[in-house]
Amino acid sequence: MTLNQLLGLAIGLVFAGPAGFVVWRTVRLGGDLDDVLGQVPGPLWRTIQLSVLVSVTTAIVGTGLAWLTTRTDLPFRRFWRIALVLPLVLPSFVGAAAFIAGLTPGGVIHDAFEAVGLTPPRRFRGLGASWLVLSAFTYPYVLLPVSARLAGLRPSLEESGRLLGLSSTATFFRVTMPQLRSAILGGGLLVFLYTLSEFGAVQLLGFDTLTRVIFATRQTNRALSFASATVVLVLAIAVVSLERSQRGRATPDDRASSATGRPLELGWRAAPALAACFTVLGVGLIVPLLSLGTWARRGLTAGRVDLADLVDPAINTATVSVLAAILAVAVVLPIALATTRRPHRLSDLAAVSVVGGFAIPGLVIALALAVLTLNTPALNSLYQTSTLLVFAYVVHFGSQALASNEAAVRAVPNGLRESSRLLEPNPVRRILRVDLPLMRPGLVAGGGLVMLSTLKELPATLLLSPIGFTTLSTEIWASYEEGFYAAAGLASLVLVALSALLTWALVLRRSEALRT
Repeated sequence: MTLNQLLGLAIGLVFAGPAGFVVWRTVRLGGDLDDVLGQVPGPLWRTIQLSVLVSVTTAIVGTGLAWLTTRTDLPFRRFWRIALVLPLVLPSFVGAAAFIAGLTPGGVIHDAFEAVGLTPPRRFRGLGASWLVLSAFTYPYVLLPVSARLAGLRPSLEESGRLLGLSSTATFFRVTMPQLRSAILGGGLLVFLYTLSEFGAVQLLGFDTLTRVIFATRQTNRALSFASATVVLVLAIAVVSLERSQRGRATPDDRASSATGRPLELGWRAAPALAACFTVLGVGLIVPLLSLGTWARRGLTAGRVDLADLVDPAINTATVSVLAAILAVAVVLPIALATTRRPHRLSDLAAVSVVGGFAIPGLVIALALAVLTLNTPALNSLYQTSTLLVFAYVVHFGSQALASNEAAVRAVPNGLRESSRLLEPNPVRRILRVDLPLMRPGLVAGGGLVMLSTLKELPATLLLSPIGFTTLSTEIWASYEEGFYAAAGLASLVLVALSALLTWALVLRRSEALRT
């Protein structure tokens, strides 16, 4: 076993810590088996149903949008690269509340329906509503890694397919799609795990999943709560294992390249492509922002809210998000190297441990870390510190960087690595000059996913943040709890603006520089 494999295994054990705590607490607390069997199957089926629907939908939408914005001459595609990522930053409970408010009399959706002579839907609840909301806010989990993979593919492959007589559609499915399989599966897995652990949106939309059981019984029936969390964990591990077996061995792609080619001309298809992009953006960003903007405008007009009050939460949010993104990419990179360049069963187990951390609800991870630090004399000083908070972010969102990191490692062809060893004996300079430029798009995409998810994280921040430390998400939640929708709307708009700024400055601007 190599040093890199040992390091990856050690990192995997750290990520598995909260999961081990959940199982240990389940065994220790015991509980009535009949109670568990009576309350878990229904929510479990609804959880699986929703997770499958959302992950399949986002795989289709995210892959299509990635291809349009990366491989075609889509009008304003630089704008679409930024705008289409932004729905990911909206907290799901905020998005669900925005839709609910928009459909009430006087809401923007209600008024839009009446303006065209249609009757607004009276009920926005259940599976359909949850599917729509979660799909609209999570498709960037697929969009970002697939875009990074497309940026690393040699355009001559597609050009060769078209020269051989294949249509653009046939070229995509027969030449491009096989190269995107791992990125699509990795992004779809993240969506499945996100939906698996989602609570706020499904609670507001009245669709009972396993997380409802976990959160509703966390104080009154801890045995049932931790047993339900264990079921979620087992389901997550099973899905992760299935995904990794379907993607096959992650071997480097010798056809990868950082070169860019001539984009495919859409011609008459540009209009429907733009309509598709606008529809997705409208559901995932424009409509929620219009609802939030209505609340914020009313509060600012009446003088009930002040933008200056959000300066410190915005700074705190940006700081911890960027730090968590950098650390997550650096921490999971050894595992990506081990699973890609020297596949080993232990490396696969470490990867499963990392990805499984995303399936555990953030509150469960926060509770595990809080109990661990408070009951361990050597660690109790870490409770409610920024160090523990960032660590919780990395454990919970590290899996989002893993798929992109693996795609980044595969972007360095074996032949190029062998040649670089002959020309540059120093491994550090070899990595900086040869590996890193080719890996950078995937690494940046993975860091972007972690950053955007950390920006909106709520449960871990509420439990583990230092006293007096507030983020935009905690401000939004507190405003909702108090029924102060104007403040919630204004904080949500600031969160979107901050996300757009950070995404452009740290992710998209660097990606554009690499393409030119």
